[in-house]
Amino acid sequence: MIASRLRDGKVVALLLVVALAVVVLFAQFAPTRSAFSAKVTDSSNTAGTAAYFTCASAVDADDAGATFRYRLGEATGAKTAADSATTAANGTYQGSMVAATPSPIACPRDTGSAYVLNGSTSFVSTPTAKANPTTFSEEVWFRTTVAGGLLIGFGSNQVAVSGQHDRQVYINTAGQLVFGSFNATTQVVTSPNAVTDGAWHHVVATMSAATGMRLYLDGSLVASNAAYTTPENYTGYWRVGYDTIANWPGQPANFSFTGSMRFAAVYTSVLTPAQVANHYAAGR
Repeated sequence: MIASRLRDGKVVALLLVVALAVVVLFAQFAPTRSAFSAKVTDSSNTAGTAAYFTCASAVDADDAGATFRYRLGEATGAKTAADSATTAANGTYQGSMVAATPSPIACPRDTGSAYVLNGSTSFVSTPTAKANPTTFSEEVWFRTTVAGGLLIGFGSNQVAVSGQHDRQVYINTAGQLVFGSFNATTQVVTSPNAVTDGAWHHVVATMSAATGMRLYLDGSLVASNAAYTTPENYTGYWRVGYDTIANWPGQPANFSFTGSMRFAAVYTSVLTPAQVANHYAAGR
């Protein structure tokens, strides 16, 4: 009887040892559980599924081909539009310069404000004349409810009305985007839909001898013409927000843009469809 009880006790002790070993092993490999919470804030490129987390990081990735990159996020009354490209070609705010932080705002994960153009005196001039750019991309985020005004373009005068003017992206009287160049005659491609709905939009216009003219709206190609390969040959200045649009198709009454802008840039290369899509996704 006593021997039997001893055997039973040894069995129980062995089972307890095995059970304890199982508990120890489980504690070693099981996921840690504790009363802990965390919020991840990322201002670079590592969160989400987009290639870039901010508009700044998206345009920075293409800095090698930039003529200028203006974030247009300066405070009200600023005179200088800082160039974030390595070219350091700072622009100048002409006329009224008002900053605002509307909600929603394009590029919401970027710091800074939006540039509000009054449709009369507001525009940005660039510092250096460029000799006949034939391969280029133009880019800007904008929102408006007004059918008319130049978004970005190239003209023979730095701040006054240009005698020669093309490579222009403007809004026509129907509220559509138009990208135009000149080579003995006007060459234009036009978005099928209006952009005067008060929402933020992203436009990229590209041109080269190899690709012709392409117009992208909100990350997608909406108009193109591969036969339009050569712009007008002259030396001029890139301008944002105003220059003449006289005698262009759908010419509006007002050549000055009325609305808000962020992140205007010009590149000396043709942005690829993937680059355009990445820049747009970064601003959503």
